[in-house]
Amino acid sequence: MREIVRDERVWRVSETPPNTLQYRVDGPEDAPVLVIGPSLGTTWHMWDRQVPELTRQWRVVRFDLPGHGGAPARPFTSVAELGDRLLATLDELGVQRFGYAGCSIGGAVGLDLALRAPHRVASLALVATSPRFGSADEFRQRGVIVRTHGLEPMARTAPEQWFTPGFAATQPAIVEWAVQMVRTTDPGCYIGACEALALFDVRDSLGRIGIPALVLVGADDQVTGPAEARTLVAGIADARLAVVPGASHLAPVEQPGAVTDLLTNHFAGIVHDTQSALPAPPMPPVSAPVVPVAEIAPAPVPELAGSARPDAYDEGLKLRREILGDAHVDQVLADEFGADFQSLVTRYAWGEVWSRDGLDRRTRSCVTLTALIAGGHLEALADHTRAALRNGLTPAEIREVLLQTAVYCGMPAADSALRVVSRVIKEETTPQA
Repeated sequence: MREIVRDERVWRVSETPPNTLQYRVDGPEDAPVLVIGPSLGTTWHMWDRQVPELTRQWRVVRFDLPGHGGAPARPFTSVAELGDRLLATLDELGVQRFGYAGCSIGGAVGLDLALRAPHRVASLALVATSPRFGSADEFRQRGVIVRTHGLEPMARTAPEQWFTPGFAATQPAIVEWAVQMVRTTDPGCYIGACEALALFDVRDSLGRIGIPALVLVGADDQVTGPAEARTLVAGIADARLAVVPGASHLAPVEQPGAVTDLLTNHFAGIVHDTQSALPAPPMPPVSAPVVPVAEIAPAPVPELAGSARPDAYDEGLKLRREILGDAHVDQVLADEFGADFQSLVTRYAWGEVWSRDGLDRRTRSCVTLTALIAGGHLEALADHTRAALRNGLTPAEIREVLLQTAVYCGMPAADSALRVVSRVIKEETTPQA
């Protein structure tokens, strides 16, 4: 760890061990702790304008997402995993209880901590946050675009998503600084964050949050706007809404004074000793939801050998949605005539075969594409080309599959497949205007 003293204030920049996050600490050692989280594609510097005022009262801990701001490129697969890494980082610092403010995916981390570790969060500020970020399909396609073209498409569209047009026109230096944050992000970590956001959905759990919350949103935010903010306020018992005029998604950058005042007022009630806090009870594992004590049922009796296996439909449906996308699955399940057939496909193709550990998803996609080309099943080939891109295959790798099948399945089959695959790849990898 490197320690630097400036203006009688100490700040530290971490050297990051595995399973923790790169962080920076500003402010007095004996002050209550305020943890601040960034949005996707940014670094802890998005909060620079808030820190001088906040450190008058708090010890401020800022963290970078993996692969952002020069942090080690250790992708995460869920918001809960990111929350676990943050708690491990705070454990190293000896911080047990803290206030938390986060923007966008940083706010999602705050929601996760409020649900899984409420004993550690004294108060919460959710900036440009939603209990569900768009659709899973949108974020998975964003991952496909980054895997194909790199981060340049994301960098080009960042200004219009993050700032109001007037701010972007009058503050070109800040806009370029924001664009550079995106360009210097590790693509694999960006893709992993997209997958984590695709899976994130706490709409049904908001009622369990008992922590005081400020929900702060830019009036002109087109990404997670006032409608999403009102959903949070309606669902969290002790929450209040603050709409910042003249601000879009990165309100802390665009309207720093207003955001600083709102955060300072909200967290004014934090009084706790981070050094003497009692040890925290163990957190539930990432994969296990928190269940109120009254709802916990006795552990099931282990099944006897030869008894019936659990129904694989639920696991198959989850996997089918992840790989083929919600829109496709909703469409095929809407056909009442084919309901029994779709149940069969979901249970056996997805719940029994795709879910097996013997092959990874990339390999299964290669096998599936080959089989569909050989059989001439072009409509299903289009669906599974989209799935292959989401499973991590690049257009160049899919092209190699086509060449391989041309040798072993025949030129006519591969030629017909090429037209379908080319169309789908163009649709899926073209950045949105």
